Amino acid sequence: MKEKSAETTILVVDDEEGIRESVREILSDEGYRVVEASDGTRVLELIRKERPRLVLLDIWMPQVDGIGLLKEIKEQEPEVNVIMISGHGNIHTAVTAAKLGAFDFIEKPLSLDGLLLTIRRALGESSATKGESKRPKTAKGKRRSRTSNVAAAPARSLKQKTLKKSVVISGQGLHSGIKTGVILHPLSPNSGVLFSGISADTSVPAHLDYVGSTGYATSLRGKGIVVGTVEHFLAVLHSYGITNLLVKMQGEIPIMDGSALDFCNLIEEAGIREQEEEWSEIVIDRTYRIGQRDGETISIEPSDTFGVRYLLDYPKPVGVQEHTYVFQGPESFKEEIAPARTFGFLKDIEKLEKLGLVNGGRLSNCILMDNDKILNTELRFSDEFARHKILDIIGDFYLLGRPVRGMVTAHMTGHSDNIALLREIRKRMEL
Repeated sequence: MKEKSAETTILVVDDEEGIRESVREILSDEGYRVVEASDGTRVLELIRKERPRLVLLDIWMPQVDGIGLLKEIKEQEPEVNVIMISGHGNIHTAVTAAKLGAFDFIEKPLSLDGLLLTIRRALGESSATKGESKRPKTAKGKRRSRTSNVAAAPARSLKQKTLKKSVVISGQGLHSGIKTGVILHPLSPNSGVLFSGISADTSVPAHLDYVGSTGYATSLRGKGIVVGTVEHFLAVLHSYGITNLLVKMQGEIPIMDGSALDFCNLIEEAGIREQEEEWSEIVIDRTYRIGQRDGETISIEPSDTFGVRYLLDYPKPVGVQEHTYVFQGPESFKEEIAPARTFGFLKDIEKLEKLGLVNGGRLSNCILMDNDKILNTELRFSDEFARHKILDIIGDFYLLGRPVRGMVTAHMTGHSDNIALLREIRKRMEL
């Protein structure tokens, strides 16, 4: 990222004098030139006169609606980045602002760390604030387990990647039932994949160390933030090789149609930017296995590529299904695995509803079955259930923090088993 140039001008538009004073002091201390406005009536005039590189714009002001003013700014001065500020914001307002061209959206009361982090990203400057967690260090080689019984090929060095631009998507949380959404922002190299709330003052890395729960979905937890149902989204980032990304959300990643297709389209809409810095894959050096008494097993063994073989045996109407997937790039993932939807039996859904789960379950976002038949849709693949289990595994495996080279074989397993295997790999390979 660029270093801050001398006398970078920032326009602060807020009707609260205390907010303007606090922001002015912190930005002046950081070497920025600050121009202020107490309402939105002269904002366009000030932009033309002062030529700010960035506008901090309050949504709720007398006389002028901030969202409407944002639209005018982006129509008349499209090169000026705008960060929206609100004391009454939520993810819907944030998504609306982002769709209208806002660079980002932050909540009051303002966190100074979060504010500076957002400003530096908007200006394309290098940043390292207390709120931005860095990915665990990744050496270009890797240590092998002392108990290795297979000669592993050297780890390949891969280019880090982020998005070319910010993008947004909205939907509904499967378990919470709330309307939610995500806003994706590019990040500088070595940042990792970070989940945050709207203000982005604290963040949780997409990493095994932060797994909060694995019941019916994988969630992350840390620093006061809980991020639910991350697996489908992480499977897309894993398959597209996205290494550095800020994901702003509210409680839970939306379920969309129960598959990962919408997230694939979102990444393709943003475009992928390859970065100069490199990172390395994790090369599995021996067989690792997790087994349960009831026949649930998952293992991984050395391979020339990454792949997953999944076998399930459920009561009718599912029956026995098996699918083997070998990663050959994001195109193969989008065609073969991403369309596979989440599924459940009607009797189990009713139990989960009583527990306050799957409040967002709809006929349009999952495959619903009773004891005899599928109730609400036609299958996209004859083995769609096995493919969806593979989707979950691909997402969970990205919580090791780097791509994995190895062949996974699983039978009747779920998120808890996936995470248990990841912890065994990390322990034995000393990652």
